[in-house]
Amino acid sequence: MKICPRCQKTYSDDNLNFCLEDGSVLSAMSQQPPLAETIHIPQVPTQPQQVPMSQPGAQAGWNMGAPQQQAYSMQPARKSSKAWIWVVVILGVLILVCGGGFAGLVYIGSQIEKSNTATNSDSKSATTNSSKTFSGNTNISTSTSTSTRTDLETVDMKRLVQEFSAFGNTELVGGEFFMSSKQKGYYYAIAATEEYTTEKSDTRVTVRNVDNASGSMGYGLVFHSDTRPLQQGYAFLIDSKRKKYRLVRHIPKDEKTVINWTTSTAIKEGGEDNVLEVRDLDDTIELYINGTKVNSIRNQYGYSGGVAGLYSGDGVKAGFKNFEIRK
Repeated sequence: MKICPRCQKTYSDDNLNFCLEDGSVLSAMSQQPPLAETIHIPQVPTQPQQVPMSQPGAQAGWNMGAPQQQAYSMQPARKSSKAWIWVVVILGVLILVCGGGFAGLVYIGSQIEKSNTATNSDSKSATTNSSKTFSGNTNISTSTSTSTRTDLETVDMKRLVQEFSAFGNTELVGGEFFMSSKQKGYYYAIAATEEYTTEKSDTRVTVRNVDNASGSMGYGLVFHSDTRPLQQGYAFLIDSKRKKYRLVRHIPKDEKTVINWTTSTAIKEGGEDNVLEVRDLDDTIELYINGTKVNSIRNQYGYSGGVAGLYSGDGVKAGFKNFEIRK
C-alpha cells in the first residue's frame, strides 16, 4: 500500500510511483483502509516483441499517462496474478521563464497497452484507439537536396533545461542538451514558445543515443506543436540501434501513428550523431535524415503557428545539439 504525502490519497498497487492527482512521489504506508477507490483499466496481454509504435501494443500520447509502451523486453515486470494494468496519468507542467521570455513546457506520458492484435511486422500499419494511421508516401525517396532557406534562427538550448521535473532529466554540458524520461515506459517532451515557429521553415537538430540503449519509443524532433507539448503536433523520431524512424502526432491524452517504424539506411547506427530535418513546404512536409529525404506527408494535423521541441522516450538518454530553424 502507498500513500501520497500531499493529498493523502492511497494506492494499493506497489508498482505505482506517482500520485494520479498531483504527481507527487508516493511513499509506503502501513495497511489501512483506503481513502479513495483507484481506477483499474483492463489489460490485454502483450508480447515482448518489437511492434510499430512501441512494442507489445500501440502507444498513445499522454493517454491517461501519455502512452508509450514499454520497451520490448525491458518493460517493467508485472505480477502474473494480475489481469489488469494501471493506467497512470502524470501531467507535469513546469514553466521556466528565462531572459528572452523563453519557457519550456514539459509533459511526461506513460504508455498504455493496446490490443496485441497489433502485428510485430514493422511494414504494417498499427491502429490506435480505432483511428486510422496515415502511411505517408509509399515511394520513399533516397535522394538528397539542399534547401534554399538561409535565414537562420538557433534555439538557445540552455533555456530548455528544467531546474526540476518529477518526470524527466535535462542538462546542458559543453553545448549539448541531454534529456530522458526518469522511467522506462514513459516519454518526455519539451516544446518551445511561440517565437520558435516551424511553419514554412526547415527545422533541424542533431541527436544521438548517448548510451546506445534499447528503447521502443524513439527520440528526436518535435514540430508544428502547440506550446503545450502533446496537445497537438508531430514528433519525428529515430531508433539508431535498430536503424528505424517513425512519425507520430499528438492529441490530448493520445499519441497516434502517422508513419510506422520504417528501416532506413540513412540512419547511422548506435551512438553516432544523426541529423533530423523537417522541411515545411506549401503542400507537403518532407522528412530528412542526414541530408537524405526518407519520406513526406501532407500536413493534416499540425498546430497552426506550431513550434519546435524535443522528445525522448523509454528512459533512453538522448543528446541534442545544433537545434536550428531556417526560414
